Amino acid sequence: MTKLLAMEFVTYQCENRIGYVTLSRPEKRNALNYQVVSELKKAFEVAANDKEAKVVVLKATGEAFCAGADLGYLQQLQKNSYQENLEDSTHLKELFLQLYTMPKVVIASIQGHAIAGGSGLAAVCDFSFSVPKAKFGYTEVRIGFIPAIVMIFLLRKIGEHKTKNLLLSGRLISAKEAVDYGLINQVVKEDLDQEVTDFAQELINNNSTQSMAAAKQMIAKVQHLTLEEALNYAVEQNAHTRSTEDCKKGIASFLNKEPVRW
Repeated sequence: MTKLLAMEFVTYQCENRIGYVTLSRPEKRNALNYQVVSELKKAFEVAANDKEAKVVVLKATGEAFCAGADLGYLQQLQKNSYQENLEDSTHLKELFLQLYTMPKVVIASIQGHAIAGGSGLAAVCDFSFSVPKAKFGYTEVRIGFIPAIVMIFLLRKIGEHKTKNLLLSGRLISAKEAVDYGLINQVVKEDLDQEVTDFAQELINNNSTQSMAAAKQMIAKVQHLTLEEALNYAVEQNAHTRSTEDCKKGIASFLNKEPVRW
C-alpha cells in the first residue's frame, strides 16, 4: 500500500485500485474539529484526482468510527461570532457535499460507534458497512443543538418519517436498526475489512467508472428538478452515455460474449 498523503489526523493511501481515507485520532474517538474536517476535505480531493483509485473507502482507527464534534471544539464555538459560526458550518457542509457529489463511489467501513457528525459521515457515503456493536444516532437535540446539515441529506436518503424519528428523538440505534432505517447497507459479523474490500473489488471489476460517476451525479441532481425537467435531463444523459468509450466497450463485449475488462 502506497501512502500518498499523511496529515496529523487523516491519511490517504491507495492499494489495488482502492483509495483509503483513514481517520486517525483514536484518543479523541476520531471526533471532528476544524482541522479534522480540513484534512478530510484534502484527502478526498486527493482521492478524487488519484487515477489509480477507482473506489474510495472511508475508515477509522481505534474503538470509535467518529464520535461527532470534539468537546473542546464545541466550547470554542460558543465564543464565536455569528459570522465565524457561519464560516465553520459552511466548512462542514463543503465536506458532506464533497462526499455526496464526488464522482467516485465512497464506502464507509464503520468499525465502531458513529455518533452525530460521525453518523453524518456515514449517511453521505454511497455505501456503509458496520460491525454489529456500532451505535448510530444524532444526539444534537440533547445538547440544545440541531443536526441541520446532515438533515438535508437524510431527507433524501431515508425520507421525512425516518428522519424525524432519528433527529427529534436524539436516541442511539443499533447497527441492525440502522440497516432497517436505510441509514447503512449491511452489518458484517465476521471480517469487516475483508467484506468492504471484496465489495469494493466487485465494483472495480464489474462496473464502468464512467457509468458509476454519471449515475451518482444524476441521483444528486434530479431530485430537485420537476418531473419534466428530470426526464429531459435523463434523456440527455442517456443519449450522451451511448457515445462514451465505456458504453461502446461494454456493449461490444456483451454482443461478442466476452468478459469486459474495466
